[in-house]
Amino acid sequence: MLLTERQCDRVVLYRISWQQFENILANLGESRSARIAYDNGRLEIMTPLPEHEYYNRAISIVIEDIAEFLELDYDCYGSSTWKRELKMAGVEPDNCFYFQNEPLIRGKLQFDLNQDPPPDLALEIDITSKSLDRFPIYGRLGVPEIWCYDSGELKIYQLQGEEYFQVENSLVFPNLRVQEIPSLIDTYRSQGRRVFRREVREWVSRQMG
Repeated sequence: MLLTERQCDRVVLYRISWQQFENILANLGESRSARIAYDNGRLEIMTPLPEHEYYNRAISIVIEDIAEFLELDYDCYGSSTWKRELKMAGVEPDNCFYFQNEPLIRGKLQFDLNQDPPPDLALEIDITSKSLDRFPIYGRLGVPEIWCYDSGELKIYQLQGEEYFQVENSLVFPNLRVQEIPSLIDTYRSQGRRVFRREVREWVSRQMG
């Protein structure tokens, strides 16, 4: 029996087996806006709102522009599905990136987390208040760092053992005050994307001395 909990932009299903989860993924297909999270029988399907997607894209652009400016190799896999049956865990982040492990996955189009490393950085936009706590899912998948944006704040969490703890410095950009990114976005939001991206590079240059 499937039990459901509905909110305005999401549905939560309970008592979902792994095979049912796989079937739902197959039925939803890849060309969709909805994102999923699966935690030991609970499945959330969420449709992001425009404000959610704006900050997702804006923060992602900042991450990519910083990497380009600092000449760091990276790769971006968007809201790809990451899952491990052994851990009964699956998630589609708002965005995700490889930095430290980028050489190990360079050019790959298919992944098996039993063999491949998970993304080094996951981005979660919490404007829509996701019902399912994603931290235990990410922890079982072994994602070392999560950036969470909510209500104008960007917080950094790093995996220590089996739990995430809030920290001040990112493993990806240890010399940058990444908590300032939301303020940067809001300051230049009305000036267009091109001006915003130029200011991002100047902001990085100032911090790097």
